[in-house]
Amino acid sequence: MTADQFVKALIDEGVDVKEYKDWRNHNRNHKGKWGPVNGVVIHHTAGTSSLDLCYNGTDDLPGPLCQTYLHKDGTAYMVGNGRANHAGTFAQNAVDAAVSESATHPRPDAAEPVDGNSRFYGIEIENRGHNKDPYPDVQYKAAVRWAAAICRFHGWTADSVIGHKEGTRRKIDPTFDMNQFRRDVAAQLGQKPQPEPEKPTPPAPRPDVPPFPGTYYFRAGAKNAYVTQLGRQLIKKGYARFYRVGAGPQWTAADRAAVRAFQEDQGWSGTGADGYPGPQTWRRLFS
Repeated sequence: MTADQFVKALIDEGVDVKEYKDWRNHNRNHKGKWGPVNGVVIHHTAGTSSLDLCYNGTDDLPGPLCQTYLHKDGTAYMVGNGRANHAGTFAQNAVDAAVSESATHPRPDAAEPVDGNSRFYGIEIENRGHNKDPYPDVQYKAAVRWAAAICRFHGWTADSVIGHKEGTRRKIDPTFDMNQFRRDVAAQLGQKPQPEPEKPTPPAPRPDVPPFPGTYYFRAGAKNAYVTQLGRQLIKKGYARFYRVGAGPQWTAADRAAVRAFQEDQGWSGTGADGYPGPQTWRRLFS
């Protein structure tokens, strides 16, 4: 999938998508081939607040560490586009089961001759991984929709989806039952994709301090009057340098860059300065 195809597939499946930093050009393609792709690998982060870790990686394991990071609230942050350091080496029998879409996924062999990073998409689900940290329903369902979106795009069944623990003996993630997860993905694939989350009815904008209309209106592919209203206020507040032709109804990289700059000027960082307006950003911007 191209970056645009990836985002569209997820949105069409009903996933709340946010594009993080320069994810469209962020990959490990220079270290090895990317594709042909054969399936999807599910991971948990084994930590907390792991968005930047998944994007940047570590000195020993550079990022991206997956294509998508999934927050507890069900938001899917795109962090990589192409090869990512998420799978490592895989057992041949595990890969064969995914490629053949076998209903049985065997215990992986000890030998691991396959480069899993080149063959599988990966998602890191925020979870401590010690069986005491629950997966909120909104997060689990988003993971199911994420996997289903990729399978639907490629024409795969749910048996193209494996857990990291099913590709190698070295890992235990994810801590939920992968057989049940595949059944849930299959059920999702049996439904028509949900192109849009339920559209909220926003309050009518007021010229003084307009109420926040909701995050629905500020995301990839959005085009509405609230984006224009946001852009005009950012320009008014001194962020015109991000706009070449002024504010418009189409949500663009310029809007996100301007919002991020405003958020950083408030002293926020991390997910607090992700470039997407929330109620607090909106309130500060229009105050």
